[in-house]
Amino acid sequence: MRLQIATIFLVFFSSAFAERICKSPPPDEELIYQAKLFAEEAKSEVFSAQARQAIVVDTWFHVVSSGSSVAQGNVPDNQLRDQLSVMNDDFAAAGITFNLAGTTRTVNSVWAADGDELAMKKALRKGNYKTLNVYFQALSGGTLGYCYFPTTQSGNTLIIDGCSILYTSVPGGSQANYNLGRTATHEIGHWFGLFHTFQGGCSATGDSVADTPAQKTSTDGCPVGKDTCTGSQYPGVDPIHNFMDYSYDSCMNEFTPGQITRINQFWTQYRA
Repeated sequence: MRLQIATIFLVFFSSAFAERICKSPPPDEELIYQAKLFAEEAKSEVFSAQARQAIVVDTWFHVVSSGSSVAQGNVPDNQLRDQLSVMNDDFAAAGITFNLAGTTRTVNSVWAADGDELAMKKALRKGNYKTLNVYFQALSGGTLGYCYFPTTQSGNTLIIDGCSILYTSVPGGSQANYNLGRTATHEIGHWFGLFHTFQGGCSATGDSVADTPAQKTSTDGCPVGKDTCTGSQYPGVDPIHNFMDYSYDSCMNEFTPGQITRINQFWTQYRA
């Protein structure tokens, strides 16, 4: 999912991302329709209990840099280990474990800047449709990351599947407010089929998950008490701590039980 970031310049020419802004196309009709079907299915208590399966995801990390230094995108092994730990910690409540199958390192300035995506993934991608491929790149234009939703496979669906992550957003990276590894968590949520919590705004369906409160706008920072859908028909405040909002990394800490059920539904339907 491509996350465009508004950039502000600070003293001494340092910079920080002001807000995550997603400029990817919204979920397509197939995905929205399937999410609505899943929402009805999830109302069954029997299904909800059965849906909590343990999922082990074989994972490949691809470090794509313009040179051999960290400043050129060559993320060191210790930061990759920390990133994997964050992923496993954040998805633990969902019964999901990421098993690192391997790491590749490629020096290619075009690919590092997210150019010629198809060629890069034809050369680097590993595994099948249930294998997670994560590409750490020096994404341009203020992009934090993007990932592809699960869908019916056709054409190059398998090849392009995976997540591209700004290399400075890994734990210990240099991207202020977004360097605890939660960009990967957020994007992998999309890979599992989760929408943004503000999908659909204050509409009746929203993100099609019953236990995420309605939310009109994405969140910048960590504004406790933010409530953009008011009135008795909209119980609860905005879910600013949810991994599928746009809050600072330090503000994110949860998936809801409904989102965990949704992950299992999409996994079973498309990736298992």
